[in-house]
Amino acid sequence: MEYDLEDLFEEQHAGKVGKPLPSAEERARFRQLYFKELRRLQIELVRMQDWVVANKYKLVVIFEGRDAAGKGGVIKRITQRTNPRICRTVALPAPTEREKTQWYFQRYVPHLPAAGEMVLFDRSWYNRSGVERVMGFCEEEDVAQFFNDVPHFEEMLVNSGIKLIKYWFSITDEEQEFRFQCRITDPLKQWKLSPMDLQSRIRWEDYTAAKEETFSRTNFDFAPWNVVAAIDKKRARLNCISHLLQQVPYERVEKEEIILPERVHNANYQRHPVPKSMFVPQVY
Repeated sequence: MEYDLEDLFEEQHAGKVGKPLPSAEERARFRQLYFKELRRLQIELVRMQDWVVANKYKLVVIFEGRDAAGKGGVIKRITQRTNPRICRTVALPAPTEREKTQWYFQRYVPHLPAAGEMVLFDRSWYNRSGVERVMGFCEEEDVAQFFNDVPHFEEMLVNSGIKLIKYWFSITDEEQEFRFQCRITDPLKQWKLSPMDLQSRIRWEDYTAAKEETFSRTNFDFAPWNVVAAIDKKRARLNCISHLLQQVPYERVEKEEIILPERVHNANYQRHPVPKSMFVPQVY
């Protein structure tokens, strides 16, 4: 049976800190269902990808939420089996000094899809009403300008033929603390911790107020927010992917049967041996 290493570590850590868990039998049963459903949904994602290419569709999916809410986990499962040339992830770093002087949306525009492409934004232009606002990286006038501009910007995207889907991953205060503790103790995840993550604990209520205003002012009919209950990571991934598939009117694209050609043998061909010095040592 498949088993994510991160799941094993988090279950072990949960036991150490006394976090309630289902029985081992229940966990094993759901794990089996999870991988079965994930495979089925990933097959559908590949079919959707084929349809996107065939119909020159343009898809943008935004993933927002608090730090450690599980955005990266679902993006990883969406892109795990899809073609990176068609379905790509955009996770922009902090803006450069030059970018800070540009029109705010300017650095996102080059990453928008052309026909037959899917783009997943791991955080997006909503940084302005979230992280940047809460951390004081911009002025309140900048936030006001953002709220004034964003409906026009997103409406332009939709009117240009882009399908825009916005997800917010929702977790509790206690669950975020647990996931941060896991990152602190897991050497494979410590790189995920940043000063911004630590500040998000101190400014929890500020982030809540910023989120609530963002929802109230940017939940447009042409680009509504979709909230994913994300306390249970596995269920959140399945629910989000299932919902995403329902938002695109894809159909199965019929393809010609693939026939593997026979190997051609050339009587004059001679294979030269590879020097032993070129081989990677067989440590395992």
